[in-house]
Amino acid sequence: MDTMNYAAMGGENADFSARELDEVFSRALAGAVSDTGKGKALIIPPDVTRFHSMAGFFTDICVRDLGRDRIRAVLPALGTHQAMTGAELARMFPATPAELFHVHDWRNDVVELGRIEADWIRNVTGGAVNYDWPVQVNRMLKEAGISLIVSIGQVVPHEVIGLANHTKNIFVGCGGKEAIDKSHFAGAAYGMERMMGRADTPVRAMFDEGFRRYGGSLPPILWVLTVVGTRSDAEAAVAGKPRGSAAVRGLFAGFGRECFQKAAALARKVNVDLLDEAPQKVVVYLEPEEFRTTWLGNKAVYRTRMAIADGGELLIMAPALERFGEDRGVDALIRKYGYRPAAVIREKAETEPDLAGSLSAAAHLIHGCGEGRFTVRYCPGPAVSRAEIESVGFEWGDLAEAAGRYDIKGLSLGWNTMPDGEKVFFVPNPAMGLWAERRRFEAA
Repeated sequence: MDTMNYAAMGGENADFSARELDEVFSRALAGAVSDTGKGKALIIPPDVTRFHSMAGFFTDICVRDLGRDRIRAVLPALGTHQAMTGAELARMFPATPAELFHVHDWRNDVVELGRIEADWIRNVTGGAVNYDWPVQVNRMLKEAGISLIVSIGQVVPHEVIGLANHTKNIFVGCGGKEAIDKSHFAGAAYGMERMMGRADTPVRAMFDEGFRRYGGSLPPILWVLTVVGTRSDAEAAVAGKPRGSAAVRGLFAGFGRECFQKAAALARKVNVDLLDEAPQKVVVYLEPEEFRTTWLGNKAVYRTRMAIADGGELLIMAPALERFGEDRGVDALIRKYGYRPAAVIREKAETEPDLAGSLSAAAHLIHGCGEGRFTVRYCPGPAVSRAEIESVGFEWGDLAEAAGRYDIKGLSLGWNTMPDGEKVFFVPNPAMGLWAERRRFEAA
């Protein structure tokens, strides 16, 4: 069963319909259930920050095909994120009963399966860190009576691991504080730019080794992985969809790692855009429904930093920004230390107990800094003041002024030339990919 695959379809220019996805996934789910028995199923989708993953669609199919009595719970892989609101659940999972959802508590609701020794972690990270790593999961994954876990998500570039999903959905999305802290900091210490958009990284190796050693104590996990791209203007016109809308380019489902490898290979083609010219200005829009904190909104930084020219500017329009951290404790740390160069944060993490006790926050602060190479200018809505933006190390911008100059409804994904001749690169949703100057990406 470890290598069994039930679905593998995709292509760079594919645009699968809901009907096609429904038919293929339903067959895959039926095959997995047949092979694992008649116990309960635990469904683990991402949260609303992966709205375009189609995970809500597939979760609703699980409820329809299995019946609510066969489902132990739906456990969104929140990781460090705040719990989804009722409105967000209804938007993302319209056919899944609200009472099926369980909120993952990364600080309290976990069990430890085992630990990977410090020598192994030090070796795989090239000496970047020197600590052991706990393999932690939400205690619900260990409940008796569960015969199948369905882990659903999108394979897309990610700052902590290189490409998101597969074992990350379990060990971060459903992981505990120590595991999340240490894995995030390991990635930051090793170097985000050395990992972004790549399938095999030190942090991926940590998760895979944790699963190899201790995954056998969990029920079988059906990995359901999508690859989602952004339709070009021409594709959108043909499909009768809005400009910049999401298209499902691939669906892969199976019990082993092969489905991830196939999805990763396609994501590398679909979601990594290598540019031959480095933009002096990148403009990013953060959708209000998805981005209300810099903890999430800084995807604008992570996903474009390898593209921006030296001395350039990243302008982020964030109309729904409310605060910095998803978690109140993390929010306080961001306000205290700010987004500073890696050398500064690493020194603080060694000398300041509060930051040493929250290494995922330290990693986030490293990831969100332009390292003096380019300017990060945040244009927030009314909930966050100019003083707050500047206090954490960003430049401030006026949202109304930015929106007036850069009309997001008139800009296309990629290069745009403004009426006065300014050339800008526009990203309507940074969660959908990675943009990098070819030379910088290949040298990382």
